[in-house]
Amino acid sequence: MSHNLPNNTPQTLAIKLTAAGERSIRNLHPWIFSESILKINKEGRTGDIAVIFSHATNKPMGVGLYDAHSPIRIKMLHFEGSATIDASFFSKKIDAAFSIRKELLKTKTNGYRLLFGENDGFPGFIADVYANVLAVKLYSAIWWPYLDVILKQLIIVSSCDCAVLRLGRNLQKQNNASQLKDGDILYGILENETIYFEEHGVRFSANVIKGHKTGYFLDHRHNRKRVGELSKEKTVLDVFAYAGGFSVHALANGAKEVTSVDISEQALVLALKNGQLNPHSGKHKVFAGDAFEVLQGLISKGIVYDVVVIDPPSFAKSAKEIELAKKKYTELALLGIQLTAPKGIVVLASCTSRVTAQEFFEINTGVLQNSGRTFRLLEKTFHDSDHPIGFPEGAYLKCGYYQLDK
Repeated sequence: MSHNLPNNTPQTLAIKLTAAGERSIRNLHPWIFSESILKINKEGRTGDIAVIFSHATNKPMGVGLYDAHSPIRIKMLHFEGSATIDASFFSKKIDAAFSIRKELLKTKTNGYRLLFGENDGFPGFIADVYANVLAVKLYSAIWWPYLDVILKQLIIVSSCDCAVLRLGRNLQKQNNASQLKDGDILYGILENETIYFEEHGVRFSANVIKGHKTGYFLDHRHNRKRVGELSKEKTVLDVFAYAGGFSVHALANGAKEVTSVDISEQALVLALKNGQLNPHSGKHKVFAGDAFEVLQGLISKGIVYDVVVIDPPSFAKSAKEIELAKKKYTELALLGIQLTAPKGIVVLASCTSRVTAQEFFEINTGVLQNSGRTFRLLEKTFHDSDHPIGFPEGAYLKCGYYQLDK
């Protein structure tokens, strides 16, 4: 690998947990909070290997990585006994993750998530592939000592010829011995920071250096494809469009007219460019502004669409925001219904993990029942195959398709 990847040797810690902590380990939960640590044999440093010993048997229960900077003090890598954390250990986990994605890669798709953090056994570690470029995003400094060996295996498995590093906000603020920065090239040569890739045969672009997350939101791939299938000869409204994921699939599948709404003018420029990457005859309009205000404006003009897609960002970063998030989902469902033409389809999505799927679908059903319009649920969808769910907090994406009969 190129660049000065850190090569410091972690120490091994012996740790005993409270009863609640041990219960968490038995439930295969990847997070151990600081208050669950009862005893530790030496002072831990971020990236140290933490071996959890049972109170009852004094035998290893699992192995994780110690994070001195986080209230989630130990991120678990292995359960049910001990394990040697080395290149072979990570290689097996990466191979297992890749095998889950193999079917997806047969569908004219070369933009996908190869590692989905905790859900693939790599807490705080994301690896996305865009054609021949690997974009690694780290959210915790626990990974610095292991990045070199992990990166080598990711390159082999993905067949990428370039790797880019992205860092979460907290990690950007922390000093690290490697001096690596957000946007650094870890391997190969990046000729252009805008990468072109395909999902189900539809072309997109991602800026792997400056774009949100790793450059694009891959998790809605299946829903974008589904909206495309529903959009032939239709008018479509894509709210919180960002780079135009739903809009582009709709246009590529023969939509008559697509309107993309987002608060960011820069994102809408990207949406227009992504639309132009694929042959289409439909018209593509954009509105920049607050979604709630834009939708209210469209309603006041009596405009309706055959397909309405509302996919907002997460509304609850903490528990105290949950009730406000539910109110916003209620309001968006109400606005979306008013903008949906007779016999049209409204697609309502949520990526707020703190609002459960059951709560979200109950909100939608309640609003629809009170709207005075008859409807039927066409389908509910959750995570695509490259976003497996490995623990309760890992489940965040849910989407409902509702056909309005009049």
